[in-house]
Amino acid sequence: MPITSRFVVQSTIGLLAVGFLTLFAIVGATIWLGERAQTYLDDAILARDTRGAAVDLRDALRTAESSQRGYLLTGNEIYLAPFDSAKAAAQRQIARLDGLATDRQFAPMLRRLTIVVAEKIAEMDQTIALKSARQYPEALSIIRSNRGKALMDEANVFLYGVILAADDRLIVGVSEQQSNAAMLRWVSIIGAVVIVFVVGVVTITILRYAREISWARDEVRAMNSSLEERVRLRTGELALARERAEVLLAEVNHRVANSLQLVAALVTMQSNAIKDQAARDALAETQGRIHTISLIHRSLYSSGDARFVALDEYLSSLLDHLGTSMRAEGHGASLRYDIDPIKLPTDTSINLGVIVTEWVTNAFKYAYPDRPGEVRVRLRRSPDGQAELVVEDDGVGRDASPSIKGTGLGTRIVNAMATTMGAKIQYSGRQPGTAARLVFSSAMG
Repeated sequence: MPITSRFVVQSTIGLLAVGFLTLFAIVGATIWLGERAQTYLDDAILARDTRGAAVDLRDALRTAESSQRGYLLTGNEIYLAPFDSAKAAAQRQIARLDGLATDRQFAPMLRRLTIVVAEKIAEMDQTIALKSARQYPEALSIIRSNRGKALMDEANVFLYGVILAADDRLIVGVSEQQSNAAMLRWVSIIGAVVIVFVVGVVTITILRYAREISWARDEVRAMNSSLEERVRLRTGELALARERAEVLLAEVNHRVANSLQLVAALVTMQSNAIKDQAARDALAETQGRIHTISLIHRSLYSSGDARFVALDEYLSSLLDHLGTSMRAEGHGASLRYDIDPIKLPTDTSINLGVIVTEWVTNAFKYAYPDRPGEVRVRLRRSPDGQAELVVEDDGVGRDASPSIKGTGLGTRIVNAMATTMGAKIQYSGRQPGTAARLVFSSAMG
């Protein structure tokens, strides 16, 4: 059964999750056992210090007692040299034991041991004082009472109990440390086995998946080797078909342009045969509109892309033709234009060309009825993806002269073309003149 990439991802994630959980368990167990080890280490150190204090106290009492016996028997004060230091050591060790004993069960024992040690030291001080005062019978009486021996025996019993309890705690601590070490060893071994198992399974899964991918790649390579020739042949056929389509489209545009030029010539001939000036003017406007469309098709068959029209080239040619035609008809205005390099789809370009023709023709005809002037055309693209066409003059204005004539067809054509383009039209009066403004999208579709 082939392994899917989804199975590889899911199984790898699952196994890695198990591995990480195992690693976390090992780390957690190590930290927990480390804390337990530290606790038992602290207990062992406390037990060791407690035992040491008890042993030191016992040795100090024995040393003090030996010094006392030597002095009492010989009367030589040299025996008193270690007595004071041993007595001070005993007092320090009893205070140390009191600070080290944190277990409540030792509290009564330590209280009694403190009393016994104090009484023992007092008994030794008393006998030494009597001996120094040469009161031998009184000192001998105290010794024969065996009270000092009883106190020493009682202190030894208590100290032996403290030492035994400390030894037990040390034994328990060592046993617990051994148990913790064994537990940590088993946790590490089991965790290592799990991690090795996870790594092994993941490695086997990835290797198997990689092997299947290699097999699939070989199969695809074999299929590609058989498809390459077919693709090459098909690509050649498509390239040839495209070339034929482009040639055919260029030929269609060429013939359409020629046909439109022929229609424009027929309109001109018809206009020359008509004596009515209004009809002649109407046919002249029609001829201009036909020429506007023919220029589109002429630019299409001469360009490499029949889907879009370069407005700077198209409108420049159109405006040059309009300027020449208007001056040939006796209009004295001059034409100046500034066109940004913008590309638009063919249909939009046709609509824009018709609008430019209507506005420029109207400006030539009506802006300067009795004097020469200038007609300016400007096409700009704004950063927000919009384009603005402005046709302006310095003439009489839209409502300034009652002699301005027209059928209104041009206005309807402009409105229809603007609606098709989704554009906005605005006419504004200037001082002097008129400005017609068209705002539309400059996106290439």
